[in-house]
Amino acid sequence: MADHMSRRDIDFLLYEWLDVARLTERERYAEHSRETFDAVLDLSVDMAEKLFAPHNKKSDQNEPHVGADGKVEIIPEVEAALAEFSKAGLTAAGFDESLGGAQLPSVVSRASMAFFQAANAATSSYPFLTVGNANLLVEFGTPEQIDTWVRPMLEGRFFGTMCLSEPQAGSSLADITTKATPAADDSAYPGSYRITGTKMWISGGEHELTENIVHLVLAKAPGGGPGVKGISLFIVPKYLADGTRNDVALVGLNHKMGNRGTTNTLLNFGDGTHSPTTEPGAVGYLVGEAHRGLFYMFHMMNEARIGVGFLATSLGYAGYLASLQYAKERTQGRSVIAKDPSSAPIPIIEHPDVRRMLLAQKSYVEGALALGLYASKLVDEEKTAPDEAARARAHLLLETLTPIVKSWPSQWCLEANSLAIQVHGGYGYTREFDVEQYYRDNRLNPIHEGAHGIHGLDLLGRKVIMDGGAGLTLLGEVIGDTIDRAQPVGGEAADYAGQLGAALGRVAATTVALWAPGDPELALANATIYLEAVGHVVIAWVWLEQLLAVGDRTGDFYDGKRAAARYFFRYELPTTAAQFDLLESLDRTTLDVDPAVL
Repeated sequence: MADHMSRRDIDFLLYEWLDVARLTERERYAEHSRETFDAVLDLSVDMAEKLFAPHNKKSDQNEPHVGADGKVEIIPEVEAALAEFSKAGLTAAGFDESLGGAQLPSVVSRASMAFFQAANAATSSYPFLTVGNANLLVEFGTPEQIDTWVRPMLEGRFFGTMCLSEPQAGSSLADITTKATPAADDSAYPGSYRITGTKMWISGGEHELTENIVHLVLAKAPGGGPGVKGISLFIVPKYLADGTRNDVALVGLNHKMGNRGTTNTLLNFGDGTHSPTTEPGAVGYLVGEAHRGLFYMFHMMNEARIGVGFLATSLGYAGYLASLQYAKERTQGRSVIAKDPSSAPIPIIEHPDVRRMLLAQKSYVEGALALGLYASKLVDEEKTAPDEAARARAHLLLETLTPIVKSWPSQWCLEANSLAIQVHGGYGYTREFDVEQYYRDNRLNPIHEGAHGIHGLDLLGRKVIMDGGAGLTLLGEVIGDTIDRAQPVGGEAADYAGQLGAALGRVAATTVALWAPGDPELALANATIYLEAVGHVVIAWVWLEQLLAVGDRTGDFYDGKRAAARYFFRYELPTTAAQFDLLESLDRTTLDVDPAVL
């Protein structure tokens, strides 16, 4: 078993709870079986531990830098690991057979990638971004674009990026200034555009790991409306299809707190550094229709949001397992009821407060992993469910849950990393132990792909009220079904069902109360608190689901699930009552405070 992620937990969630083997009854996955799924997972565990984990600390301590020749230099272990990853077919695993893929279900692909993310967050980011880039182009690109750019990415010869943010705009994409101008009729690259502008925070934006880098760039093209309505999406490769260097220039590398092994860049497009033509600008190719760029990019962004939730979960999980092992081995102190002060020190796991911290971590990381895999199965349902109604239902539920799938693990699995450091005591914040790096790596995820505040606004301002509240209604029905199944079971399951039902009622009542005055500014002032509270209710639901899947099975693994569920319902879910009280009071503290006093 891997040291960074629990294969036993993955198996439980995939086979005993989500029953993913039944997906093989569908045409797309008919060539698969549990045996093929297990083979992929076995391979992932082995490769993650042997090729990714060994250089995790080295890449953190030797971050990418620009060499004397102007090229980005990265420790060689990164390229070697990624070459084996692609050679094993893992980059292409979820894609169509016609593209060289294995048509692996999304839920299995995500489980596979979790082992790599837990072993080495930085190195795993390169294929993570590439897969998202390729998925977008498969969905919206032309056959020629797919042949030219996607196939080499799936073979591991090219990597991909997403270029959204700009130094002055950040997450406010309406304020981007990168421009796209149609090429002249006699251009050497007919039908192309010339891209000029600057993009910031571009992960994987420059390196020598592959033959080429395929940038997906948001830019404003002529004829579009104001704000996001004028944004189009372009393929802007580092090297053009004929091998010519495109006008994409590295301005500098950003030096981050964590995830330091992934290059993070400031890029100039069309500054004349590598001009391939007499026309100023980098050569770019329009994806889909003009002025629909943000719609297309959300395909990759939503996929990335689920992936960031998995990355946060994986790092939290790695920290939990490290602190659990440490707590079993480290001896310190004695029981408070020990009568002999000269007795031998006990393993710190015997101290109730240490067990509290371990239980908290377990409830966070196992709850988050379950939610992420559930959402990933919704992706498969959205794609392959037998009828349109079922596919639409999966799509709506996934849309509603996505802000939580991204943000809840980013907040609470980071807290798990903090607790892992606390369990280690003074050793926890030294570089000799892995948990301090896990925390630094994970601290990026509450910001990656949108900060908590943005997802709070998305959840409360759009997802739960769209289509007359259809998404929230559906989520309530799904949770209500779990409650209905739990109540006849009796015991703790029935008790938790009652608590969850009450909390679910508060979600509905609070949502109505927030929007009743018809004041969007007031309703959204505490959207982040709403996100946290609803997220806790969703994780409580996931824990009740796991408890029902455990049933009356015996053994340490199942008893561990019961203990974590008990912790979450007794320590965590009750905290939402005060949050719902605050929200329903329509508190104006954050609205009315004078910025001058801050």
